[in-house]
Amino acid sequence: MHDALHTSLGQLTLVAAGYAALVAVVALVVTVRRVPRPTWLDHMVWILELLLVVRAVAGVGSMLNGQRPEEMSAHVGYLVAAVCVLPIAMQSIAEDRGTWSSGVVTVAALAVAVVAVRLQMTWGHGA
Repeated sequence: MHDALHTSLGQLTLVAAGYAALVAVVALVVTVRRVPRPTWLDHMVWILELLLVVRAVAGVGSMLNGQRPEEMSAHVGYLVAAVCVLPIAMQSIAEDRGTWSSGVVTVAALAVAVVAVRLQMTWGHGA
């Protein structure tokens, strides 16, 4: 995995995982403060989603160009999960701006961070 981090795809994955972790921490702070979910937190989530879509498109492009992850089915599953988790979470709290809706954002962003790390791990050394 270490060599894969030196590719542009690996670096993009690292940025996505880091930003997802940042969103999770910010959402956790908002939850702990027990304030309504601010709209700027939603904006952070959608920026993360855009980053994940770019990562997924780049990953599919890489595979179409002949590069293959070591674990193809797991890799594709993680690509799909990374793009789907946040919209599902945000839809579930669309009408709720309460304190605990930020908790949902925390969990979703943390899940995406883990998925991004697992995504990179499935790529292996061939990237």
